[in-house]
Amino acid sequence: MVDLPVPVPEPGRRVLVRVHRTGVNFADVHIREGNYIADTPLPYVLGSEVVGTRDSDGRRVLALTQRGGGYAEYALAPARTTFEVPEGIEDGSALALGVQGNTAWHILHTSARLQPRESVAVFAAAGGVGTLAIQLARLAGAGRIVAAASTPAKREAALKLGADAAVDSSTVDHLTEQLIEANGGRRLDVILEMAGGTVAQAASDALADFGRLVLFGFASGRTATVDTRGIMLDNKSLIGFVLPKLYSRRDMVDHSMRELWRATLSGAITPHIGGEYPLGEVHRAHEDLQERRTTGKLVLDPTS
Repeated sequence: MVDLPVPVPEPGRRVLVRVHRTGVNFADVHIREGNYIADTPLPYVLGSEVVGTRDSDGRRVLALTQRGGGYAEYALAPARTTFEVPEGIEDGSALALGVQGNTAWHILHTSARLQPRESVAVFAAAGGVGTLAIQLARLAGAGRIVAAASTPAKREAALKLGADAAVDSSTVDHLTEQLIEANGGRRLDVILEMAGGTVAQAASDALADFGRLVLFGFASGRTATVDTRGIMLDNKSLIGFVLPKLYSRRDMVDHSMRELWRATLSGAITPHIGGEYPLGEVHRAHEDLQERRTTGKLVLDPTS
């Protein structure tokens, strides 16, 4: 913990936010360990999303910082990725919708182009993205939804959120067969996968003809290896997704934020907050995340 100067806003470009709560993401772990998919200049303050009051007008906002800086009492964020939070949505829920909600929405709709009645498998189903992806897939009219999670408690949580079946993702052995069996003996149309390594191949093998595998992380620390011959033979699609690439497309993020606000306010989806930590205990938040002891969205309190 160190003292830094309060950041200076750039009128019309970057706004200053007094931070109420900060979101924790698995990308923060990768950045801290030096194995994130993009290079990170040092020194670096972690934290890609905050909720707080905009210094210029006192409005409560959700801000996607783009350049880190969220693990602090004050943060800068581009004006184009700063959104006023509607009344009725708490700080933690707004944070869950920021990175995880936008990720879940776009991997389902922009990347996978999910169609009504198509089957979906969601890995890390009890995590921040997974808990929202299950609910958003159901809201979009998906057919059978299969959750993949590492513990019985997490699988039970995914079923309560609306998944039709749940499989054990703690080992790759027979994972393909588990996914197909959970989908009633049929291969799946869409699979959302974020572990990387050999799990991606097992997921690819469970895809139906013209199925889509969306890779949105590599929590295992190993990038995925997939047999491209099998991809071609069955007309499958292998799709990568990283949310920051959308930040320059204000129209796309505006649209998904409106949909997420609306769905939350109507009760169609419910963001799940898995834990809140004082900023001084961020190490514990990262350890809990890496050890897979958490569910839903993790939040830091810089005022505590």
